Amino acid sequence: MPDIRQLMREVQQHQRELDKVRETYTFTSLETTQNIDANGQITKTESTEQEDFFVNSHFIQRVVKKNGQPLDEKAQQKETERVTKLVEKAQKTPPGQPLEDAGVSVSRLLEIMDVSNPRRTLYRGRATIVFDFAGRKDARTHGLAENASKKMQGAVWIDEQDRQVAHLEVSFTDDFRIAGGLFAKIDKGSSFRFDQAPVKDGLWLPTGGEGTVQARFLLMKNVRQHFSERDFDYKRFTVETQQSSEAQPVLPLSHE
Repeated sequence: MPDIRQLMREVQQHQRELDKVRETYTFTSLETTQNIDANGQITKTESTEQEDFFVNSHFIQRVVKKNGQPLDEKAQQKETERVTKLVEKAQKTPPGQPLEDAGVSVSRLLEIMDVSNPRRTLYRGRATIVFDFAGRKDARTHGLAENASKKMQGAVWIDEQDRQVAHLEVSFTDDFRIAGGLFAKIDKGSSFRFDQAPVKDGLWLPTGGEGTVQARFLLMKNVRQHFSERDFDYKRFTVETQQSSEAQPVLPLSHE
């Protein structure tokens, strides 16, 4: 068994290098969300199809379909404006610092966690090392998502050959309150799973995930949701830029 500290340093370094390489790729994600009532029955199902890409290591998603239907012209224009502004902000935000309303990247999560209890196993036919982990209470964090990471625990599967995160399982160890609980409270036990794999030219990219969240909004509305994501259609892209003092970021346009 390799030294834990050295192994995690290598994994973090590989993940940061991966964040840079992935900026030449895009892929499609299909997210499905189901609302579940107190009896465990599904009351509502919604789906969102998105084009996913990376700018300055930041993960950005552009919605292209809602519930299987392409966005209408007005919604497309609004989405393009939203994503263009996000791209501009990503270009100015250093890697490792979160964008507004963004989740926690794998590389950032690795920096926030303490790991223990290493053991070997096979995952999808590949040799992996599994660690238990918990969020470090003393970690310096920025934004809601990173603050929430301090109240998480779980296990992480590290591909031994490529030193990449292959699988991640996380659950909340305590309630997480937003705006002191006046706006929302995510209940203890909410959980999710996440997968990465070498899917294009040996490059590790997300392949999917799922989870269950129970929360209360505005002190009165209790919500329980199951969500799942499937990632596919991995492609390289080129980005066209305008060479002028007033140049604006342009979204991924052409694919190989």
